[in-house]
Amino acid sequence: MDLAGETTVYLCLYFNSNLRHKSRKQDTQFFDECQWKGPFYFIQGADPQFGLMKAWAVGDTNNGDDEWGEEIKLAEQAVQAINKLNPKPKFFVLCGDLIHGMPGIKAVFSGHYHRNAGGSYRGLEMVVSSAIGCQLGEDTHGLRVVVVTDEKIVHRYYSLNELSSQGIEKELLDMLAKQN
Repeated sequence: MDLAGETTVYLCLYFNSNLRHKSRKQDTQFFDECQWKGPFYFIQGADPQFGLMKAWAVGDTNNGDDEWGEEIKLAEQAVQAINKLNPKPKFFVLCGDLIHGMPGIKAVFSGHYHRNAGGSYRGLEMVVSSAIGCQLGEDTHGLRVVVVTDEKIVHRYYSLNELSSQGIEKELLDMLAKQN
């Protein structure tokens, strides 16, 4: 499933006039996209809920959620249908329950809490990343880098300043190099 290059999601931000950018061309393209240009459409999908179809079929929604095959086929069908549309939608948003069962899932990444948090339940790690925007805790504005190998998932939260000035730490880059 890949919407890359097919449908674009734009986040329009209004910058302080003191903020400097690398190129005027980038500024113009970015702000030009944020200006009203007339009607457009977007696609909204909901509840792929991987694992629910088998659980529902066997009559046990608390168990029986160990197969995602049907939902994956339907999600791929949805992406293919969207990619065939002409004109292309402005963006695609997926709402609702993403998963019902968790076969093979080791970590769930989320946000919305505006601070870093997390925990673990039955071997499933829950990772909450702080906001790029408004902070409601003591964390800095930042992003989380997640490296996935065949053996493990490793993640680090970086402040925006740290990521810009120092990049991704050597330990994570080494993990990527071993996989290639």
